[in-house]
Amino acid sequence: MAKTSDVAARAAVPSSAEIDRAAKFAREPFLLDGEGPDALAPGTARRRALDAALAELDEGAESPSIHWRRDFSLLLGLERLLAEEPPKLRDGAELNPHQVDALSGTLTELIAEQQVAANGEANGNGAAAAAAKQAAAKGDGKDAADGTSANGDAELEDEELAPDEEPQDWEEQPAPGDEETIEEAPDDPGAARRFWFEHATGAGKTVAAVGFIDASRTGGVLILTHRRNLVDQFIGEISERGYKERLRPPLLDGRDDPDGPVTVETYQWFVRNHKKISDAYSIVICDEAHTALGEKTSACIRAWTGPVFIGMTATGALIARHVADLFPTQTSRFDLIQAARRGVISPLRCMRIPPGPGVRTIAKVPLRKGEVDQDFDQEELAALLDQEPFNVAIADLYKTRFDGMPGVLYTAGVQHAKNVAKALQSVGVAARAVSGETPKRELAEILAGFERGEVDVLCNAMLLAEGWNSPRATLCMHLAPTASRRIYQQRVGRVTRRAPGKEAGLVIDFVHPATTHDETIVTLHSLLDRDVYRGGAIVIGPVRRARGRRIRVERRIVPVSNAEERRMHVLERELWRIAVENLGYPEQHAWAALAGARVNPQGWRRARAILQGSGSKELKRRFLLTCVQRNRTSQLKLKALAEIADLGDPDAFDDAIDIVGTWSRDDRRAGTKTLLQALVDKRIGRRDQAQAWVWRLASYTRELHEEYAVQRWPETKRLLGLLVNSSGRAHGRNARRLVHAARKQDRRLAVALLAASVSHTPEGEEVLRGARMRMARKPSAIARELLRNFPKGGKRRKRGKKRAKKEDVANGKATANEAAEASEAELDLAGTEAEAVAGGDDDDEVAAVVDAAGDS
Repeated sequence: MAKTSDVAARAAVPSSAEIDRAAKFAREPFLLDGEGPDALAPGTARRRALDAALAELDEGAESPSIHWRRDFSLLLGLERLLAEEPPKLRDGAELNPHQVDALSGTLTELIAEQQVAANGEANGNGAAAAAAKQAAAKGDGKDAADGTSANGDAELEDEELAPDEEPQDWEEQPAPGDEETIEEAPDDPGAARRFWFEHATGAGKTVAAVGFIDASRTGGVLILTHRRNLVDQFIGEISERGYKERLRPPLLDGRDDPDGPVTVETYQWFVRNHKKISDAYSIVICDEAHTALGEKTSACIRAWTGPVFIGMTATGALIARHVADLFPTQTSRFDLIQAARRGVISPLRCMRIPPGPGVRTIAKVPLRKGEVDQDFDQEELAALLDQEPFNVAIADLYKTRFDGMPGVLYTAGVQHAKNVAKALQSVGVAARAVSGETPKRELAEILAGFERGEVDVLCNAMLLAEGWNSPRATLCMHLAPTASRRIYQQRVGRVTRRAPGKEAGLVIDFVHPATTHDETIVTLHSLLDRDVYRGGAIVIGPVRRARGRRIRVERRIVPVSNAEERRMHVLERELWRIAVENLGYPEQHAWAALAGARVNPQGWRRARAILQGSGSKELKRRFLLTCVQRNRTSQLKLKALAEIADLGDPDAFDDAIDIVGTWSRDDRRAGTKTLLQALVDKRIGRRDQAQAWVWRLASYTRELHEEYAVQRWPETKRLLGLLVNSSGRAHGRNARRLVHAARKQDRRLAVALLAASVSHTPEGEEVLRGARMRMARKPSAIARELLRNFPKGGKRRKRGKKRAKKEDVANGKATANEAAEASEAELDLAGTEAEAVAGGDDDDEVAAVVDAAGDS
């Protein structure tokens, strides 16, 4: 048991002199602005750092030990940096909120680690207790599974049970498929001190890394990246931010440096020298952390348990082997969508250009598995794409549509990059090809020329896919498609950095506009899981109209999601903006059905234009029939009927007649009138079909024809009554009697009699059908006679005025002239009617009726 005096000494509030002495020793403040000594309560992380620093001072140390630096240097530095409002680097640059999140997330984890250690010491177990808690957090249950205690002795006491539990009296037998022994996860003691954060390319991961450098004034910082040119880039960034004096060559073989040395090297160097690297490095920053997932690199990282490892990546969740396998704790996430929405990176536009016939076979190129994901076989891809016609077409495309737009082209291999650059140069484009074979000095000159504007296009295979940063780059053209989401996002990241005068980055995908997310080729829309494609439109980021846009944005859209529900939602939501010609056959008909049901008078011309662009007669038929069947506007239904007649499709016309028969009375009359007029104006189908259609339409308006026949010939009512009220043989006789009477009348009256007749026996129906077919040898003439029985909408108002005049005359209210005019009009009408009865066919009158039907 600890002595009371020791406990009291540890709990006592340290004096200001001790705090100042320890702060000078650690080069970090233990009290932030506005805080007093009470903030250093026993058990807190800062108090533990203070006690450890005072203990080392008492032992005569002149600088913090490696152990102290690894435990407390970064923790105190992050508290000091984040206490500023806003946090700033040495050159005055303010950290963005997502960069602050990465630093604060790491600080939270370090404080939690110290709290676990403090709790272990309070329980009297010290470091052993902390180690036991850490093992428990990793799910290490080996000892428990073996039935042994931590000391290796078998536990003989019965296991304690909950009050509501009962002991199990039998032993579980393994299931038939459970015989396999699951290997225990390998021991990874340093996993608790490995963190990672995901920030979009162009969002400033390098600035966040410099923030960790600023926070570690005594602990060394080792930065690892995967390419030598990125080492120079990191060194330049650190120097520009004001930390050049801290740059050091690699510390090997136990060399120490308590002044916070900073070293930048490659992963290859780290693998070769991992056993000789000095413990002076308290922090190891792994740039592009997904490249550290290889077997050798990850093994070396796991073997080094002392420092804090911080992984940085933009594509942590886009690969098969996840970054969290090596860096278990994620401290911050700021993906491409969030970065664009907040304006940290440039918005992205996208255009899809269908590839040529020779490139469409790219789906047959096999996939090859890499260390972290899979991609197309590069040799076969180069053999397919590196063709002179394709390269010349690319050069012509850039010259005609993107001339002067600075960009980077990703090709299928080094030789392909050289050939494309040559084709671009032949049309006057300032293009250069770069690769790993390019001499270092020449590469630096080419990249500098791109920044100065002397070079507009950089052609490469993979050299510029990661780490290369140029705010001037605006165009990203994927000449060589990729099946790796990681590689695709790294490529796109080259055009996401903001620059004066840069409205948005432009991504060119060489795929068909309707390519869906389930295709092997990765596109910008599949990467971001967007539902629709619209050529040249903003895919992510705020839409700012008329601010330097350099390409034309298409009006129509195409659904590109592979989920059926989402595609149908797009069809319903963006009905009149869909590029119908790019849809599949079933979706085209689904669109036609939706459009026919929803079209309104204002959108009729637009719908017809879309259908005209699709060039599909069958699609237009589906649209018109659905409009006739489901649309709520009577005017559009009649227009659709007229359009169906113009198609000349017998099947569509027959379906339209069936649909009209289901309408209400007034709509049915108007629809019948339209269809009869179509049979008058043009020939549709065979003659026997037209004959059947004419009499079916006549049956829809039977009451009109009966009304006319009764007015013309009073005997009609008696004949129709006999037919309806008779049965059996009498019904057949009455049907023949009506047919015989109709033969003696003029054609108009005969047609009206047959149209008004209804039979309810097979014999009577056969009699009427034969008479109708004999009379309808010319279906257009029968249709014309039926049309004459419809109300004449164009003359109705005039007759109303004349009738009003007659009423005025009868009431004595009209003048003598008006009475004479009314009398003359009545005589004229009677004469016209008499002439019509005598002639039986008046084409002029029928034409007037037809015109009135067409106007309605």
